[in-house]
Amino acid sequence: MNFNDVRSKSSVLRVLPFNSVKKCGGVAVQVSDTYVHIHWKGAAELVLASCKSWFSIDGSVHPMSSDKYNELKRSIDDMAMSSLRCIAFAYCTCELTMVPREDLDKWQLPDDNLTLLGMVGIKDPCRPGVRDAVQLCSAAGVKVRMVTGDNVETAKAIAFECGILNAKDVASETTIIEGKVFREMSETAREEVADKITVMGRSSPNDKLLLVQALKRKGHVVAVTGDGTNDAPALHEADIGLSMGISGTEVAKESSDIIILDDDFTSVVKVVRWGRSVYANIQKFIQFQLTVNVAALVINVVAAVSSGAVPLNAVELLWVNLIMDTLGALALATEPPTDNLMKRHPVGRREPLVTNIMWRNLFIQALYQIAVLLVFNFDGKRIFQLHNESREHADKIKNTFVFNAFVFCQIFNEFNARKPEEKNVFGGVTSNRLFMGIVGITTVLQILIIEFLGKFFGTVRLGWKLWLLSVAIGAVSWPLAYVGKSIPVPARPFQDYLKHCCAWRRPRRRDEEQGGKS
Repeated sequence: MNFNDVRSKSSVLRVLPFNSVKKCGGVAVQVSDTYVHIHWKGAAELVLASCKSWFSIDGSVHPMSSDKYNELKRSIDDMAMSSLRCIAFAYCTCELTMVPREDLDKWQLPDDNLTLLGMVGIKDPCRPGVRDAVQLCSAAGVKVRMVTGDNVETAKAIAFECGILNAKDVASETTIIEGKVFREMSETAREEVADKITVMGRSSPNDKLLLVQALKRKGHVVAVTGDGTNDAPALHEADIGLSMGISGTEVAKESSDIIILDDDFTSVVKVVRWGRSVYANIQKFIQFQLTVNVAALVINVVAAVSSGAVPLNAVELLWVNLIMDTLGALALATEPPTDNLMKRHPVGRREPLVTNIMWRNLFIQALYQIAVLLVFNFDGKRIFQLHNESREHADKIKNTFVFNAFVFCQIFNEFNARKPEEKNVFGGVTSNRLFMGIVGITTVLQILIIEFLGKFFGTVRLGWKLWLLSVAIGAVSWPLAYVGKSIPVPARPFQDYLKHCCAWRRPRRRDEEQGGKS
């Protein structure tokens, strides 16, 4: 046929775009002065259900018998199980007099008593790397769920192909569900089923929104991908909305938090990796910062209370603050993501930022620094044999040594902060040039401060033995951290114990007050 010639002889009267609820779209075409053809295309099983006849290859029309209907239904199921998206084409005729001359946009196209023209199965192959990306997400504790408008059988086959489904999942009835069934459940029933759902077929955009709401009520952190305008409510409702940069509509992009520029699911894995990397780097910096703060505070307070003098003066503390807040933040916040991040379980919505592992590392390092440096602060003159020196000069040497050893403790502890959970703190350290550069710059500046800027910082030059001792005290933090990471920590967060103690003491105090009144 000459397509352009046939099309030029027809006139399009009304176009009904694809409807995500009806799963089909239609068009009314005037083919003669008396007749109009209404053509429909959409989900095969839904279009087939509206057909009362079928069009054979020879051009004749036959009534739709139950045997023919079942035969066509089996064809749809066979294509669906081969991960083909099934689309049916049908039409019906109506007289031109039935077409309204005004308000043509409000004309409801007839969608019953159709004649089936044919069916096709469209293959939408998985992109390379999608199966590996799904497996990585699963290993990372991220459950991938497919919510699609496709036939349930098609969705199941594609889910198998992508690795979202496996043989164990099929054994469970609630793993694969139809959108209509989920929609008609009560709110309580939806919450119970939501955790188990892996594939939802023949779903509407509202079904996706209901699933997101049910999962959030269960306490899950929910991320949603979408590209259409109808996905906007679910993208907005989710904790993290991911829209498609190429195929996504502007409405979807505005409703989302992150735009995936290449429309590839493997980019979601990158989002997870970098998100976890940023969170882990914040935790590293907090652990490092708290260790410095606790040690400096306790050393100065104990020294001030006991002797009236502090080993770390204001200028020295400013330098320590610069190491901690600026250089330390730059060094630890620029750690690149590692594969180990994808082996961790996700962090819960209400889990504390400072974990038990961080508290353990913090206490071990802080207690070591406090104990060693306070010993040198109180007994330094005897240890360094400074009896022949004047009292003022001996105090300056002792305080300079305490300051120098304290700074080197932080420099060495910076390596420990890189790997809060791993014993090998040197893995990949050379690949982070910024970290190595900052450690080097800090060390050089510390040498310059002690050797050449004594007048400004109130310090004196140290002999090579005291330099070696300062470095040795700092270096002890490495084996100490190695041994300390063998100490097990409870699963229950440390903060919960404090809350429990406070909650226990409050009722007790109330009982005592009531007893006193009586």
